Amino acid sequence: MIKQKRLALINDVTGFGRCSVTVELPIISALKIQVCPLPTALLSVHTGFKDYFMDDFTDRMNAYADSWQRNNLIFDAVATGFLGSAAQIEIVRRVIKNFPAVVIIDPVMGDHGKIYKSYTREMCRRMRELLEFADLVTPNLTEACELLGVPYPEGGVVSDSELATMAANIAAKTRGGRVVITGVTLEAGDRDDIANFIFDGGQVDIVTSRRVGGDRSGSGDVFFAVAAASWLNGETLTDATRKAADFVGKCIAHAERLDLPWNWGLPFEEFLTDLR
Repeated sequence: MIKQKRLALINDVTGFGRCSVTVELPIISALKIQVCPLPTALLSVHTGFKDYFMDDFTDRMNAYADSWQRNNLIFDAVATGFLGSAAQIEIVRRVIKNFPAVVIIDPVMGDHGKIYKSYTREMCRRMRELLEFADLVTPNLTEACELLGVPYPEGGVVSDSELATMAANIAAKTRGGRVVITGVTLEAGDRDDIANFIFDGGQVDIVTSRRVGGDRSGSGDVFFAVAAASWLNGETLTDATRKAADFVGKCIAHAERLDLPWNWGLPFEEFLTDLR
């Protein structure tokens, strides 16, 4: 019998700025996986704008997930993104236990060596506890350092051997042993290149692409959506990572052509059909 995969996506829903569920749902859907969002918060625009409305969904998340359970829903995967409180991390643990599935954790905690202001020390500690359920973890370098409790490297530049050690140490805390450390600058590489370090059950690989333009909001969400869905569809982690890096690069190049403000995100809509 043909069966369509179904993914429970625990992340915020943001109206403008092309990030989180607003990006991940259409991309993962284009890759033929049904997406079922469990909102952590509702935002008018993301926090990269000077003024935003936010409705914290914490108090409703359990009731929302309980309805899924009463309806006997089954998921092939559970994926997590932005979490707004330690209480939400505990709710994620409960969802994972109640809906046995492949678990993909994108620990959205910080960037460029700094943890987001919304993240407390307790939240960082609890995020580390989520690793035990993970089949795949996709931190950037800042988040990888925080998960391990190690200093962020000077200038955000890191060697292959340091990445291998970090990835192996994170993988050892998971049940799946798969880690992709995203968006890194390699010590021995070209500073105009951006690399993604892959650790898959002890096998390592690096996918490198040319850096295009500056930082843009939602890039990590676009990368995560393509990589996670492609991997769930049976592609190797290396192939899924390469597909994601290529797709992000194409979207960023188009954003540069359109001269979009950085906080408007990536114009991925132009290329959705390329994912078929």
